[in-house]
Amino acid sequence: QCYTSGESRGIFATNFTATINVTEKIIPVMKRGGRICQVASFGGVLSFCFPDNRNPVKQRLLSPSLTVQDVLDIHQEYQAAVKANDYSHFRKDSPLFLSKCMLIAYSTARSAAGLPNGVLLNCANPGYVATDMSKYKGHLTIDEGAVTPVMVCN
Repeated sequence: QCYTSGESRGIFATNFTATINVTEKIIPVMKRGGRICQVASFGGVLSFCFPDNRNPVKQRLLSPSLTVQDVLDIHQEYQAAVKANDYSHFRKDSPLFLSKCMLIAYSTARSAAGLPNGVLLNCANPGYVATDMSKYKGHLTIDEGAVTPVMVCN
């Protein structure tokens, strides 16, 4: 399935941009040693979103010097590619998975840049949870899906 530019922007707005905006607002007010866990997805794993190791976007995301700005630039490149219907470097079938991949990359880059007061930022995959997104086909309840993100914060 190919998504329109508007659909892709909406998916990223929810799963990537809004999450980053909230994170950046709460980091400065977190207590010493506070924990933040972004909810990711198995579909956001880099090798799933970019199976070709020669993909230049994948290579940038693998860079040890990856910055938050790099991640934001890749996000903008993806949105431009969708608008231009150019999927030479991006999968066209799942902006949801790519938004989660970008969220994982953001969390990695943001943590590497340093966080104040010993705040820890991580991502976790809750598993296949029975929600409207999975059409209730997931084998985990919402409470069971919350276990991993909560454990990451302990």
